[in-house]
Amino acid sequence: MKLLAIDYGLTRTGVAVTDAGGRMAFPRCTVTMAPGATRAAFFEKLLRVIADEAPRALVVGLPLRENGEETLTTRQVRHFTERLKRRVDLPVYFMPELLSSREAEADLREVGVRARDRRAVLDQQAAVRILESFLNEPDDRRRTA
Repeated sequence: MKLLAIDYGLTRTGVAVTDAGGRMAFPRCTVTMAPGATRAAFFEKLLRVIADEAPRALVVGLPLRENGEETLTTRQVRHFTERLKRRVDLPVYFMPELLSSREAEADLREVGVRARDRRAVLDQQAAVRILESFLNEPDDRRRTA
C-alpha cells in the first residue's frame, strides 16, 4: 500500500512517499508557504502532490517533547491535520516524532550534502524519517488522526 508522509511546518512542509508496495520511503518534495500566500494556496499545492502520488493513506508527523507532552507546534500540527482531513478522502495517521529534523540533518550530512544545500531537502528527509518510523510500527500501534 502506497503511503505519503508529511512533515508540516509553518514555512516549509516536507513530503515523502513509499514505493507502491509500501516498503521503502523516498523524499518527494517540499511545499513552501510563500510570504503573503494564503492557506488555500498552500493546501492547493499540497493537494496537487497528494493527487499526483495517489497514496492509499497519509501519515503526519506529530512532534512531542521527550516526555510525551504536547507543545505549541503539536497543536499547530493537529489543526493542520484537521484542515487536511476535511480536504481528502483518505485515512490519516499520526506518527509521533522526536528529533526527526535533527536525524534528517545527520542523514544528509552523512551522505555528503553540503550545509548550504541541506535546507532545500531537510524537510523531505524528515518526512522520510517519519514514514520509516510508521512503516516499522506494528499495525495495532498505528494511531489514526
